[in-house]
Amino acid sequence: MGATRARIAIDAMGGDHAPAEIITGALRAREELDVEILLVGDPQQIKAHLPQQTNFGQLEIVPAEGTIEMHEEPLSGIKRKPKASINVAMDLVKQKRADAVVSAGHSGAAMAAGLLRLGRLKGIDRPAIGAVLPTIASKPVIILDVGANVDCRPKFLEQFAIMGSVYSQYVLGVNDPKVGLLNIGEEACKGNDLALRTYELLEKNPQVSFIGNAEGRDVLSGRFDVIVCDGFTGNVLLKFAEAVGEVMLQILREELPQGLHGQIGTAILKPNLKRIKQRVDHAEHGGGLLLGVAGICIISHGSSQAPSVFNAIRLAKEAIDHQVLEHISSQNGSKKQSATSSSEANSDE
Repeated sequence: MGATRARIAIDAMGGDHAPAEIITGALRAREELDVEILLVGDPQQIKAHLPQQTNFGQLEIVPAEGTIEMHEEPLSGIKRKPKASINVAMDLVKQKRADAVVSAGHSGAAMAAGLLRLGRLKGIDRPAIGAVLPTIASKPVIILDVGANVDCRPKFLEQFAIMGSVYSQYVLGVNDPKVGLLNIGEEACKGNDLALRTYELLEKNPQVSFIGNAEGRDVLSGRFDVIVCDGFTGNVLLKFAEAVGEVMLQILREELPQGLHGQIGTAILKPNLKRIKQRVDHAEHGGGLLLGVAGICIISHGSSQAPSVFNAIRLAKEAIDHQVLEHISSQNGSKKQSATSSSEANSDE
């Protein structure tokens, strides 16, 4: 792509608050992140929600027809609606008219469209959604998979560990990311068959710094930089963590003193409260990166409003700037697969 400025395709019709909130977040990103925005969807609806006298510099509307509804089965939906906004957005990346896709629509449809339109990276069997969460150590942890694959094989989790390590190193700036396997105990003998077999693979894989099992209480401890699990467990974990953040913010609001003293105290604490919100509010993190497809794709929450959309675009830009796809491809080439992994793949087929 040419060059300097990232071009982000936005599924303007996807999400509970589309297109108004999607457009508001995208316009903010255009100004503050200096990216080019391609709003994909119904041109009339998009134009109706653009501010009057909108400057179309670094902004383009790309027509699409319809969207994949949340009740629709993902694969049949994207095949039945080839001109749906998520399909058109993915095609823009495939055609190199855009560097990334951001969608708050049907997450299953986004994954299916990414796989069909963009394909998988070499050496990756299943893409994973990676979510970045705060920890008490003031550094983030990336958890994957948080929803793309309900059922997993050990080799999938091994690949998740490699992709998560690449993201942690090159985007989050962690030198030698420490990898953990989500489990019910620290001991190597704990867990179900998936956990036991995955533990063996990770322990023998020289491409990751595997330091053992991570219990639920370890997830936000800062001890681990990357935590891998199947998508069923990861999705439950992610939504619980988001709920805890919302509860914390609500408790803070309720416990702050009322009246004049409360107003003075809140004014004094305002910078601290803002930092707390940035650390625990899931809207500040934007969504998850679909790792493993041959293109940058950010899957945002269906309830995303403008701030979350802005942060999703920020995530996409960071992934582009740090060449995440190139680094994953170089780490996951078939020649670099361990003999153990190859043996595991053959036994699973």
